[in-house]
Amino acid sequence: MLSAAAGIVGFSALSGLLVTVMVAPALAVTGITASSTIGIFDSLPEYIEIGQQPERNELYATFTGSGNENGQYLIATVYDQNRQEVPYDQISKFALDATVDGEDARFFEHGGVDVASVVRAAVGNVIGGDIDSGASTLSMQLVKNIFVQQALELDTQEARDAAYKKATATSFDRKLKEMKLAIGLEKKYTKKEILTAYLNIANFGNATYGIQAAAQRYYSVDAKDLTLSQAASLIAIVQYPNQRNLGDPENYEANTIRRDFILDRMLAAGDITQAEHDEAIATPVDDTTIKPSAPSNGCMAAYEYARWFCDYVVKSVKDFTFLGATPEERAANWKRGGYKLYTTLDLDIQIPAQQALWTYAPNTETNFALGGVVDTVQPGTGRVLVMAENKIFDDTLDGGGDTTSAVNYSTSYNYGGSSGIQPGSTYKLFTLLDWLMQGKGTEERVSGDPDSAAQFSKFRECGEPSGTGTFSYKNNAGESGIWTIRDGTVNSVNGVFFSMAKQLDLCDIRDVAKSLGVERADGDPLKTVPSSIIGINEVTPLSMASAYAGVAALGKWCKPIIVDSIVTPDGESKVGQTPECKQAIPQNIAATAIDVLKGVMVTGNQVYGNPEDGIPIFGKTGTTDVGEQTWVATGTTSGGSVVWVGNSVGKVPILDQEYEGVAGIRLRHYISLALVTALDNKYGGNDWPAPDPSLVTGGGLAVPDVRGLTPESAKALLEGLGFTYKDGGPIDSEVPAGKVATTDPEPGSNSGRGATITVFTSKGNKVAFPDVVLDGQTNDFNAAQGQLNAAGDMNVTQTCVVITPTTGNPPMLPTDPKYGRLGKVQSSNPAPGSYNLPGVPVTLAVGKETCP
Repeated sequence: MLSAAAGIVGFSALSGLLVTVMVAPALAVTGITASSTIGIFDSLPEYIEIGQQPERNELYATFTGSGNENGQYLIATVYDQNRQEVPYDQISKFALDATVDGEDARFFEHGGVDVASVVRAAVGNVIGGDIDSGASTLSMQLVKNIFVQQALELDTQEARDAAYKKATATSFDRKLKEMKLAIGLEKKYTKKEILTAYLNIANFGNATYGIQAAAQRYYSVDAKDLTLSQAASLIAIVQYPNQRNLGDPENYEANTIRRDFILDRMLAAGDITQAEHDEAIATPVDDTTIKPSAPSNGCMAAYEYARWFCDYVVKSVKDFTFLGATPEERAANWKRGGYKLYTTLDLDIQIPAQQALWTYAPNTETNFALGGVVDTVQPGTGRVLVMAENKIFDDTLDGGGDTTSAVNYSTSYNYGGSSGIQPGSTYKLFTLLDWLMQGKGTEERVSGDPDSAAQFSKFRECGEPSGTGTFSYKNNAGESGIWTIRDGTVNSVNGVFFSMAKQLDLCDIRDVAKSLGVERADGDPLKTVPSSIIGINEVTPLSMASAYAGVAALGKWCKPIIVDSIVTPDGESKVGQTPECKQAIPQNIAATAIDVLKGVMVTGNQVYGNPEDGIPIFGKTGTTDVGEQTWVATGTTSGGSVVWVGNSVGKVPILDQEYEGVAGIRLRHYISLALVTALDNKYGGNDWPAPDPSLVTGGGLAVPDVRGLTPESAKALLEGLGFTYKDGGPIDSEVPAGKVATTDPEPGSNSGRGATITVFTSKGNKVAFPDVVLDGQTNDFNAAQGQLNAAGDMNVTQTCVVITPTTGNPPMLPTDPKYGRLGKVQSSNPAPGSYNLPGVPVTLAVGKETCP
């Protein structure tokens, strides 16, 4: 037999035979000699690698409810081609036999080329005048499919189209190349390896490749569990995937015809019994037997609680060094697929956070563009544990309506995010940190007054005045006066932070934020204008969460990472992203700031976001000008987190909204409560070191006592010590008119250099109240009243006070030491020696045995 001869005839002789029979039609037309074509055949490449075929990438997240021993849950499959390679022993014998019997009956006999079929095809080609009729063995089909796959993996559409056309062209050149490479395959690989490779590479229609993906796609079973009828129907697809795939009912008839042909061949080969054959033939190819599983490709088809995180992973492929040395190599390897990525996402925290977000920031809101996100970063590692958004992920061209979005508001624009969100007062953290880094203290006092004409020149920006002209700032609750840094932070008094900023450099504050990973979503540098200290930079929530995680780790900031480990296509386990950490701020600075921010979580509306479960927590709220953006940032030793509820577009005040009976001002806190409770329940938490005592008092100075000095002298003294002088105007005082009456802060108070000291001058209008009480046994009411009238106090009234006998029992005897107090003035209001305005009402208490 010619087929057997392929194994023993010398290669040159075989090549001559193959060329002669294959190119006969071409010789007849072109006049090319057979001997010249033998040279062409000999010059063709001899070997081709089967290699790895494009497969599905799988993403996993931690979930105690996963049911898996390792606690990992499949959240998404992402692929360019729906393929999952399986070994020979994981493929149904029915599928293996159907492939050989239906596609290449002499597969186990020939050496890559079935010479008998070649001769038969050549005769048909001569008669028909073409050169493409039949004769392709499984090995040759595998070669063709490898070239097709290589074409599909090229970088540009133009290159892909050209290579695909070449790989599928109707030409004897292509046939010769397939023949020689098929012979090379047979030399290098076993029959089992070739058959397995063919079944893993074959196209089964609907972007489904390989027998495993096809079994799942059309029958919802694994390849090893395919029945005879199912296996034959799948193999019936491979010759014409578009016309015979089972995804379209119009293809059922064509599939049935080819399936039955394959079943007949299997019976003839003795691979199935007559009964098996008849049962399979009787099985219809229709909706009663086809049990399709919808393809789950991409992040829209991911687990509903993990779609935004999935999108972030996919958009971060360019950064994954474990996929290759360059962004291009990483993209190519990801496209080729076959990776299992074990991510940092923790569904035990993600799910309750997402549910709370959907409840208190519902995506069904239609009156305005309500947005919301939750992000949590693990302190000390940078692992992103939570990434949730209120909208449903939909990146289709037309979108899915108001409840959906393709914009990941957690991330920067380059990773599918927005242009950023103003964080409001959560950004004040960085002014507090810089204040402490400059050696200033939490108990130092500064002015919290608003200012309608604040001068840019009073603020330093990289060592220079911030600008010229004026701007205004106000306090949310109308606060004013002198505040400690601690109280000003807890109450989020804008005026306090502008006063602090005047003693700092705006660029230093920016650098503190940068060192903790804060970034603008648009990629621009952080702004350093004075108002930047109260959160006007449009930042990413994820970067703010990482900053609070850095503080929670006592100043150790770690770049956010999302992949813990991977399994490569060849089954090798590797480390994913390695934590990149640095000590951004000193530990004592972080501990002192944390001590201040703990106070935030036990006051006002912040208590609604505090689980009060014994786990130490610190935090800061943030609200923009008209309340269109609301934030809360929290930190425990287990997680740095942010919650944003606000306008993705527009400026509708969130504070005016209400969902599930919860007022707008508290929505963020209810979401944060669900998040932090889940975080605490799983990971617990520890306390931080006590604040640095030197950073409590700081490098402040005691305010000097300038009472009685002229304003000019007081100003010179205060400014000489580094304070800022402010004229508070005249007040009522006993100090001589025009002299300093008092200051705010009071003399002796600890205030930082540069702090504003308000100086009040005296009107000189208070007088000392005379002593009309004396020893309590001298003046009666009339005598005391006369003294007061003479001093100018005309409004004098009398009240009664009981004089109890020394024995405790009335009546009062003349011999009692207290007897002389009866009828005499015992006390006065105002008190003797106090300073008061003339004419103030006076009350004299006169002793009596009994009072009405």
